[in-house]
Amino acid sequence: MTYSDFQVWRDTKVTGKLDVSVVVPAYDESDRIVPTIGAISAHLCSSGLTWELIVSDDGSGDGTAELVRSLNLANVTVLEPGINRGKGAAVRDGVRAARGRYVLFSDADMSTPIEEFDRLLDAIRNGAGVAVASRAADGAEERGRGRRRSLISAALRGGVRKATGVRIKDTQCGFKLFTRESAEALFGSSRVDGFSFDLEILWLAQRWDIAVNEIPVHWIEAPGSKVSPGRESLRFLRDVAVLRYRALRGHYAAAMIATAAA
Repeated sequence: MTYSDFQVWRDTKVTGKLDVSVVVPAYDESDRIVPTIGAISAHLCSSGLTWELIVSDDGSGDGTAELVRSLNLANVTVLEPGINRGKGAAVRDGVRAARGRYVLFSDADMSTPIEEFDRLLDAIRNGAGVAVASRAADGAEERGRGRRRSLISAALRGGVRKATGVRIKDTQCGFKLFTRESAEALFGSSRVDGFSFDLEILWLAQRWDIAVNEIPVHWIEAPGSKVSPGRESLRFLRDVAVLRYRALRGHYAAAMIATAAA
């Protein structure tokens, strides 16, 4: 990236349709949101793609939204409902606001480096509706995660596959790329507001025969994680049960019909 590339992106708002929308959910991320924006812009400004960044704040109390707005970046949008509803709700809001042909969801901690976007984009261009960054696929590299967290994650992955039939090995990695059509259908029908929204999205994609490619990535545990393994594991298991209940009641079938008719 040249500095002039960044200047153009910083100062001139791109109108109309874009190539890529990057959605970053944020909850009390004032310590790292600026470096995250810098990393994303450094990579995508050199890609030749037109793109926007959407920071979807989830009720931060540390001034995250105000900090991002103070940067005065022409192609950055801040969504701020003012309440904490959950990561899934924040990502859903961001997807609804996106204008790109491709929609990338990325965690604010950049545990999956933005450079991995290129590999996911190749999968989308080769026909996938969803490309999933994976810490569990063959060839993936995971660094910095403690043994306890790794064991809990591995156990949850195995349990989820048995309980839901979702074939993706790593449903929860916070880095996923969608075609616009897939994003609109999946997030338009999703119901989970919290941590387990990824599982619901991938379950729907498999149910509706949307092609999903799992891409091995290099992943580094970011310091200061806000995820409590024990608490989130319980919530995750609860959400699996709710997902199965909703499916049995036909909620998703009705939602799919409504989405297709919209």
